[in-house]
Amino acid sequence: MQSYMQKKETIERKWYVIDAKGESLGRVASKAAHLLRGKHKPTFTPHVDCGDYVIIINASEVNLTGNKLEDKIYYNHSMYPGGLRERTAKVMREQYPEEMIERAVKGMLPKGRLGRQMYKKLFVYKDANHKHMAQKPEVMKVK
Repeated sequence: MQSYMQKKETIERKWYVIDAKGESLGRVASKAAHLLRGKHKPTFTPHVDCGDYVIIINASEVNLTGNKLEDKIYYNHSMYPGGLRERTAKVMREQYPEEMIERAVKGMLPKGRLGRQMYKKLFVYKDANHKHMAQKPEVMKVK
């Protein structure tokens, strides 16, 4: 008996919304990455983008445990001399909450062409308003 291999033409995609309010950053990101990859489906195929679309709302109200607000640092470099920029998690949550969650999810996706394709199906919003109501997204709980 052969294993089932999903083809990209036969994929059925759903839309899920995850509310990050009061939830841990890592738990929200891992749930989103799980849905984006399609690992929750019985037809999961590792080399095919068979995942669903994910909307994360209330990104500015995500939790970080311990002293991560002060200790965790996000780095960017402009590739110019002296171009290193450092921001704490507190600054990221206040000013760039969408980017904070996007970075966490992106780090959990495969690297390369397939991971970039999966990442395009992620939508993160600072508050509860999003523009994807026409897709009728299902609410997904973070466990």
